[in-house]
Amino acid sequence: MKRMTQIALIAIIGMGAATAAQAGSLENLERERADVIATMLDPGVNAQDRQQKLSRARHRLVDLERMVLRDNDLKGKNTPVVRIAFRNYDLTFLAHASVEKNLTLQDQWLDQIGVSTASLMDARVGRR
Repeated sequence: MKRMTQIALIAIIGMGAATAAQAGSLENLERERADVIATMLDPGVNAQDRQQKLSRARHRLVDLERMVLRDNDLKGKNTPVVRIAFRNYDLTFLAHASVEKNLTLQDQWLDQIGVSTASLMDARVGRR
């Protein structure tokens, strides 16, 4: 009986591994980019730690962006995710766009979402 239980358990684990979802290159890029933006916005991280984390993340982003740009599976796909990703190049390929414009990741992202130093300086803290 114990042997049958072990065999059944191994079979269940094997089936679970065979049906595990595989994220594509674009999904991995989006996940990493979300982590970078979360690091940018995290108030619990001091400036020096934030810079170190973003510096390490930039290398991962560059690699993932290259993978997406070279991914043959994305060619010819007309899904909404793929269309939006390539329509918003400067947000999707944040590291490449920041290098092309000679900006930091933070400045590139803030520029793309429409936040500038002037708009921040003009902002007032208030209650709604």
